Amino acid sequence: MNGDANHRLLPSNGVPGQPLISNCYSEMFMSTGAVAPHQHGHKIGWVVAAIFIVADMVGGGVVAMPVAFKLSGLIPGVIFMVTIAIIFEYTGYQLGKVWCKMMERNPHIGVCRKPFPEMAKRTMGNMMQRFTSILGNVTLFGISVVYLLLSANIIHYFVTHVFDFHTMSNCMVIITLAVVILPFTFLRSPGEFWGVIVLAMITTVVAVLSILIGIGIDSPKCFPRVAYPETTPDSMILSLGIFLFAFSGHYVFPTIQHDMENPHEFSKSVLVGFIGVVFLYMPLSVFAYVVYGTSMYDSVIYSIQTQWLQLAANLMIAIHCIMTLVIVINPLNQELEHYLKISHSFGPGRVITRTVVMILVLFVGLTVPDFGPVMNLVGASTIPMGCVVLPSLFYLWCEAATEEEWRKGNYPTFKQVCQRTDKTVLIVNFMILLVAVGGGVLGTYQGLLKLAKASFSAPCYLRGWSGASYNGSFTIKNLCCGIHEDISVYNITNFCLKD
Repeated sequence: MNGDANHRLLPSNGVPGQPLISNCYSEMFMSTGAVAPHQHGHKIGWVVAAIFIVADMVGGGVVAMPVAFKLSGLIPGVIFMVTIAIIFEYTGYQLGKVWCKMMERNPHIGVCRKPFPEMAKRTMGNMMQRFTSILGNVTLFGISVVYLLLSANIIHYFVTHVFDFHTMSNCMVIITLAVVILPFTFLRSPGEFWGVIVLAMITTVVAVLSILIGIGIDSPKCFPRVAYPETTPDSMILSLGIFLFAFSGHYVFPTIQHDMENPHEFSKSVLVGFIGVVFLYMPLSVFAYVVYGTSMYDSVIYSIQTQWLQLAANLMIAIHCIMTLVIVINPLNQELEHYLKISHSFGPGRVITRTVVMILVLFVGLTVPDFGPVMNLVGASTIPMGCVVLPSLFYLWCEAATEEEWRKGNYPTFKQVCQRTDKTVLIVNFMILLVAVGGGVLGTYQGLLKLAKASFSAPCYLRGWSGASYNGSFTIKNLCCGIHEDISVYNITNFCLKD
């Protein structure tokens, strides 16, 4: 391959003469004989990258965040949201700095299919790379299943209630939706589907506005009779899983940064992205909690009593989840293609590989229809590790490594990291790590308890295809407000009965 000598500036695995970027395109294309893709095609600016970050994080969090406030209480909810946003923004900033440092130390890094595990390898070694890879893939796979189920249940409601078409079951909608989404997953990387993400961002804004308008219409009758739940330490800990899930996205951040025209501007993208997410979450969560209180259940959308606003918000969230699934599943697809040595160019290898991944997501979605408790567990366990612990460790070890250690493929010890790192930075990171680990352990414990008490529906393929036989966790309801949940804003008879 032309310029191969330039890719041997730094050794891999501590062995002189091996290319630094063994998980990026140099080794891939030396082994397959393919031509490396042009590095500067389909690059995005920092503003589009910020939109990617917002689109990656919001979606399910829009409907679940007010419920998290119900579990935590108003003041603790505000504190949790702001604190988690600041911590996650800081660790996202750290991820960006690590990637920039890697590019400075090897300007020929080229196309990298698995930047997040690559950071782990270059900062902490092969064992951390394998751990990061497994953790990230499990998390992204689980999030993909959640988004598939959520969007399918909403679309099924439209098919049966709006269009009065009752012959198609929820199971068939899940399968049909997976087939429709599949071609979009064939796009190589975020640089090729930025238009899809902009659409996802627009749908989210429309959904939030629809929900806010709906709450405003309901507030004159609902707020005077509102009741607020008594929060407990257990419920507050359980709410952490939702808060963490709503701000997760770090597994995808390096993939987005890698497709930027100027990756050094990623810090601006992260800052603007997290500010945008907070501005979407905070007013919605506070307003919904104040007006509805205990009458909220799985989703704030079903507390809205203006039907067309409820339908509009649901449809926008469904479209957003479909678009976000395309983002979330992409790093998983790229890493699998790396291990299978699939060409970067579009071809049968990419189509077959990504089709198999979608089939696996579909199979799990049909097997575990009630995925809500699993979502809480993922939010409290793998997300703190991937969004806080790993980025912080990568940053500390990367900054502590000397140029000579980097060239030789050696890694600083824990003692050396403590000695070489600015004490203020060290203390801040250790405090963040302590909070993340402590909150993750407590949240995982509560998530496991909730999972043990959950009543799961049988898989689709064992219960037939009738809509009545499938009971997922994202059910559509007409909810009334007030302390007794009996207030119908439009005085509709039997409106307060759940579907």
